[in-house]
Amino acid sequence: MLKKLYQTLAGAACIALVAVSSVRAAELPDFTDLVAKSAPAVVNISTLKNVQYSSDGSMPFDPNDPDLQQMPEIFRHFFGLQRGIPAPSNPGKTLKRVEPRSLGSGFIISDDGYILTNNHVVNGADEIVVRLNDRRELNAKLVGADPRSDLALLKINADHLPTVKIGHSSDLKAGQWVVAIGSPFGFDYSVTKGIVSAVGRSLSGDNYVPFIQTDVPINPGNSGGPLFNMDGEVVGINSQIYTRSGGFMGLSFAIPIDVAMDVADQLKNGGHVKRGWLGVVIQEVNRDLAESFGLKKAAGALVAKVLPDSPAEKAGLKEGDVILGFNGQDIIMSSDLPHFVGRVKPNSKATLHVIRDGKEQDLDVTIGLLPDDETNILVDSRGNSTDGSVIANVLHIGAANLTEDDKSRLELDNGVVVKQIEQGPAFSAGVQPGDVITLLNGKAVSSVKDLETIVKALPKGRSVPMQIVRDGSPIFLALRIE
Repeated sequence: MLKKLYQTLAGAACIALVAVSSVRAAELPDFTDLVAKSAPAVVNISTLKNVQYSSDGSMPFDPNDPDLQQMPEIFRHFFGLQRGIPAPSNPGKTLKRVEPRSLGSGFIISDDGYILTNNHVVNGADEIVVRLNDRRELNAKLVGADPRSDLALLKINADHLPTVKIGHSSDLKAGQWVVAIGSPFGFDYSVTKGIVSAVGRSLSGDNYVPFIQTDVPINPGNSGGPLFNMDGEVVGINSQIYTRSGGFMGLSFAIPIDVAMDVADQLKNGGHVKRGWLGVVIQEVNRDLAESFGLKKAAGALVAKVLPDSPAEKAGLKEGDVILGFNGQDIIMSSDLPHFVGRVKPNSKATLHVIRDGKEQDLDVTIGLLPDDETNILVDSRGNSTDGSVIANVLHIGAANLTEDDKSRLELDNGVVVKQIEQGPAFSAGVQPGDVITLLNGKAVSSVKDLETIVKALPKGRSVPMQIVRDGSPIFLALRIE
């Protein structure tokens, strides 16, 4: 009797376990149909680079090349150009060898052969080879590339090709399932899955791409491949990983397809990408800066510098303004602003919602065209300046007036240079010797005397904004005098 009871209970337990397993299995997504329909439009991309050698094993060169003649002795040795030793009179013949350069992925966006991939997959290639799902290998032409977004558009001569379905990355939410198809380490059509970890991520050096962060396993060779949602639509292009080992560590980043398709259309139609430009240098608003500017929370983009003759200057934007919104979209992180501005067509009208002197207001601005070269907008703020009087005040700094030469060299109209600093409010705020103080609590600092006057009137017990120029970059610090 007892034995039969045990058998009955065991059987019930097994049935319950199977039922639970079935429920759990039903809750997990099945990717087989998605992969079967989408994989034919995914391609493998390899590149080739022509490298020249001499038949005697050396690299070909012109021994009379001025650049070679001026190189240091240690490098001249490797070219056989030691002083006192003549160049070879009968160098070997020049040979050309094709070497593979990189391996990545891509996907077909039109049945007449247009393919999207990452710029870093094809950058510098002399030849681009695309291998299709049916094992055909075709040479591809580079239609155009956009290094700022790390995107490239290719074209192969073929018709009636399978294509991917294009989705909308703007609909993505953290927690959604996503799937990647690519060629990690050359293993074609590998499928990996995960979830969206976050959207709108900013990475260092990528000001114009609000990345999709996922935990999808991505490795070298996945670059340029598609990221699918559960409807089989491409929502991103797998581009980067965060790693300390060189391999996947749970942090993958994809370019939103909304951004990618806009870039692809511009590359197809004009060969290059035009982006909106405001003409400001911005910084993040932390808690202390928020208090100093009278903000309820740490949000927005703090304007550290307004570039001359820029759309921002023409619109009346000022240094110390905090941009809280752009065309009705809230600016939570300062990195949100370049994303919004960059996607606006040049010469379009836009509205900035800013806070100035504790009061909110709207400014109308005509967005400009982002210059090709953004590296020449700032100058070095270091340099010698004539010594001035050392200030004995609550800031515990020594400062000096800028000379006319300093102002010309630094392209500054006003400011005082910090010569020395001791433990005190300025040191706690992050001020360093060599910094040029240009604004304090909204007032321009033109001389040491101005600084002394402004400091005496500073409120106690709360943060006030101080603008400095350091290494050519204007930034705001939160200064607090207890």
